[in-house]
Amino acid sequence: MGDQGDAGSSQQARAPTRSQLHGLLGLMLLIWAANYLFAKLAVREVPGFLVACLRTVLSGLFMLPVYRLAARKRDPALRPWTGRDLPRLAAVGVLGIVGNQVLFVVGLSHTSVAHGSLVVATGPVMVLLGTAALGHERLSRSRAVGMVMAAAGVATLQLGHKDGIAAGLAGDATMLASAALFAGFSIFGKEISAELGSLAVNAIAFWGGALLLLPYAAWGLWRFGPGNVSASAWVGILYMSVAPSIVGYLIYSHALRWLPASRVASVTYLQPVLATLLAVVFLGERPGIAFLTGAAIILAGVLVVQRR
Repeated sequence: MGDQGDAGSSQQARAPTRSQLHGLLGLMLLIWAANYLFAKLAVREVPGFLVACLRTVLSGLFMLPVYRLAARKRDPALRPWTGRDLPRLAAVGVLGIVGNQVLFVVGLSHTSVAHGSLVVATGPVMVLLGTAALGHERLSRSRAVGMVMAAAGVATLQLGHKDGIAAGLAGDATMLASAALFAGFSIFGKEISAELGSLAVNAIAFWGGALLLLPYAAWGLWRFGPGNVSASAWVGILYMSVAPSIVGYLIYSHALRWLPASRVASVTYLQPVLATLLAVVFLGERPGIAFLTGAAIILAGVLVVQRR
């Protein structure tokens, strides 16, 4: 009991300050917003599912030196785990991280950055629904109104398909499913990240995903032809493999140890603003009136949900 108390005190002493956490979440926001831009560059030339597979395999490879370096330095984020922990790690990591990323890339190949990023911003609403269902947070009347507003905003987006935005219902629906998986990771990943460490969760997720998707990645790349993948597409794939997949998720998992899941997930409602600005500047997207209306309704609904 004494050893456990000392360990707990030591761990508490290493707790980051609020300014440090907010700084990390700001960096994560920039990384994930730029991810839409780089992903779009890749899926413009390469099939979305192949891009997702290559990204996952490369993320698994890049995670190897990260994990080994942490082990060598005895990083506190790296904690011992056994084979009995693998089912939980695989379920949370492979579904919540790899599954989320695969659907993200596939969905983005069938919709615009503006639409996709805004649909993903409904993630905090899904987190609240999940935590309320598990009894972790209370679902008040005002929060229920916020959820209805967010849903109405998504419906408004679908009315704007004729406003010059190359978005489709299938792409938006896939992005919504991606956000749902990430919400599940936010809820169930919090406990296992606190128990086994965020690095173990991310490492097992990417290694498991890489093993699952390696056969199709190799076959798909051979069939598509490596020579048909331009330098800009490879830059997009490499960025997705390192920045959001490893750096972004490690920051997110680390923040989950110290902040409520719904509060950490609330950062996602700022993504569509930054991602859309990047898409307007670099991709030439021009959101219409229906998009702006839907965006205002969704963001207002998410803000109502997040309000204490």
